[in-house]
Amino acid sequence: MNIHPTAIIHPKAELDDDVVVGPYSVIGEHVRIGQGTQVGPHVCIEGWTDIGRQCRISSFASIGAPPQHLQYQDEPTHVLIGDHNIIREYVTINRGTSFGGGHTTLGHHNFLMAYVHIAHDCQLGNHIIMANAATLAGHITLGSYTVIGGLVGIHQYVRVGDYAMVGGCSAVGKDVPPFVRAVGGAGGYRAKLFGVNALGLRRHGFSKDQIGSLKSAYDLLFRKGYRVTEAAKLARNMFPHSQDVLSLVTFLESSTRGICRSIGKNIKEYES
Repeated sequence: MNIHPTAIIHPKAELDDDVVVGPYSVIGEHVRIGQGTQVGPHVCIEGWTDIGRQCRISSFASIGAPPQHLQYQDEPTHVLIGDHNIIREYVTINRGTSFGGGHTTLGHHNFLMAYVHIAHDCQLGNHIIMANAATLAGHITLGSYTVIGGLVGIHQYVRVGDYAMVGGCSAVGKDVPPFVRAVGGAGGYRAKLFGVNALGLRRHGFSKDQIGSLKSAYDLLFRKGYRVTEAAKLARNMFPHSQDVLSLVTFLESSTRGICRSIGKNIKEYES
């Protein structure tokens, strides 16, 4: 281990081989940090926090602080962080609540840019990018390979599906399905759906046929005027062999907050 002499490490904290801790950082009693993780200067890691291998945590990040919730009563709740995550300056990740599952989780290979906030009980997958000052309220779920733009605010209990993209400065109050794009519209700040995230899907190796099926399903689900239950049934019948479409339909059927609305039928020019 490479621990700067000004860092304060609780004697019961568990730090694996090759962990680096920079000047003036503070590591609490119940913290565990995996092999090769680098903790920069002036970082505070507290509470019941587990951090995996080969993570990079930059200056002034705060991980494992108590949840910002008036009902929290100092219960031993957790932050669980996987491997190969990049956590940049001033990122804040709060612990879970006992009434919300007890865990705030971050998977593997995620990139959290400066000033990102992840509130209590959020569940984040893998390969997520959150740009500067993107903010998650409590109990939010982000699927894998999602991209959240800078200055985005997402309301509590909202879900964002796999491979979705939310444009910068959007306010998201309802679920964003997988494989789509959402952004705040000119007619209001609330995010609306802007079609399939075709460019992002191509970058992740989706075939032309896969993307074509998703575009056709999107038209059916969001542009034809059907009710969700009716459109979901039609999509299942029309695309029985597309796991992507079935995942999209399942997401819609399981929504409890409702789905962000599409901007309408005439947005073909926005798709690529």
